[in-house]
Amino acid sequence: MTSETSHEVPAAERLAPQAVRDIADVAAVEVITTAAVHLMSAAAVKCGLADEENAADHLDLDEARKLISALAALVTTAAPDIGNQHARSLRDGLRSLQLAFREASIYPDAPGEGPGEKFTGAVS
Repeated sequence: MTSETSHEVPAAERLAPQAVRDIADVAAVEVITTAAVHLMSAAAVKCGLADEENAADHLDLDEARKLISALAALVTTAAPDIGNQHARSLRDGLRSLQLAFREASIYPDAPGEGPGEKFTGAVS
């Protein structure tokens, strides 16, 4: 427990206005691509692609499926707004993850049924 008195302002409340100003200065394309990169990174780890000796220990295809599907939805819906330059690299990363998922899966999904394929179409 803290010894805050009722007239002290918690740190989160003091920092909130600065956080709003900081995020206000960031372009939407940067927020979208940052979110996509976080989803890609998490999905890669869950597909067992971490750059470590024990990468296979992190394999969790159920979690990877969710992350890849969320990434596919984000990339597909944001592509017209973020421009081809950004969308192309995100699509490439997404496709690589979809293929890695398919390769890691013991029981491959039918074409068009893999993670995110309802947004991207079948990946092969």
